[in-house]
Amino acid sequence: MQNKETKQEQLSFHTENFRKRSRYTFVFVCMIAAFFVITVLNINTGNVHISVPKILRILFLHDGEAVEYSIIWKIRLPRILMAALLGGALSLSGFLLQTFFSNPIAGPFVLGISSGAKMVVALVMVFLMGQAVKITSWALIAAAFVGAMISMGFVLLMSRRVHNMSMLVVSGVMIGYICSAITELVVTFASDAEIVNLHNWSRGSFSGMTWENVAVMTGVVAVTFFLVFLMAKPLSAYQLGEVYARNLGVDIRLLRIAMVLLSSILSACIVAFAGPISFVGIAAPHLVKSLLGTAKPIWMIPACFLGGSVFCLFCDLLARTMFAPTELSISTVTAIFGAPVVLWIMVRRNKEKMA
Repeated sequence: MQNKETKQEQLSFHTENFRKRSRYTFVFVCMIAAFFVITVLNINTGNVHISVPKILRILFLHDGEAVEYSIIWKIRLPRILMAALLGGALSLSGFLLQTFFSNPIAGPFVLGISSGAKMVVALVMVFLMGQAVKITSWALIAAAFVGAMISMGFVLLMSRRVHNMSMLVVSGVMIGYICSAITELVVTFASDAEIVNLHNWSRGSFSGMTWENVAVMTGVVAVTFFLVFLMAKPLSAYQLGEVYARNLGVDIRLLRIAMVLLSSILSACIVAFAGPISFVGIAAPHLVKSLLGTAKPIWMIPACFLGGSVFCLFCDLLARTMFAPTELSISTVTAIFGAPVVLWIMVRRNKEKMA
């Protein structure tokens, strides 16, 4: 009798495990398919329409008209790859911050981390342009990282004094406003040429990306993603509580430092190249978690990156084409789709507390 019950439990476990894995596989296949479809649409659509057969010939045979060849290889492909890399990095940064603070609406933009990065980058851009010094990709990343760490430091100090997560988010928003005010002050005393560059960058955009930017970002994001993926098991234990994680031998202090540094690096990369982009870091991880039906880091880490890439590519497509030839700020489009997700999260959490 006991053997029969044991076999039934094992069968039930295997059936449930198969069902979950089937769901994960289906979600990943759908996101990969969406990624390729949106990528083709991004290459295909614009002021100059290029048919799919021509795109394939230019990409794989390097054969085609000079103008169309230049548009694809020098303008659209670098932009698409940067949107995918930065979107994935922003989503992954949001997932790390939500895990760190155990708060579903924690993200680089909400906590003021993006604003801090923006502030220091603006200071560096004004100073270096004023000295006629060429600004490199690494200089922008370093400046954005310093700014992100300054804001993160203030948020961590507030987290020690404020135990209410709602107040922590409010504190992050206030830090963001202070950093934005300092940035505006910097812009006020900048020259006209500097103001134009700062304004275009601060609006948030993937335009003007180069293959040099893609190479730098690929290296930084690939290393960071690998390190985050190695943290999957400790993060899984951390989600179940610090006491549980300590009992499993997880060094909580080291894990928290790694989460802060890696999320700041990812946030810094986005701000350095595309400017501050709102709501992706909150919306993408939650949409992915709802699709997967799990918060396990081993699945969420790659899914968040892929989901963030698809989300940003879709928003960038709309930003370019919705009112063409006028291009919208990428933050405008991400806010339109991301803000309702945040409101939905807050309403759902309030219902769960009331229940």
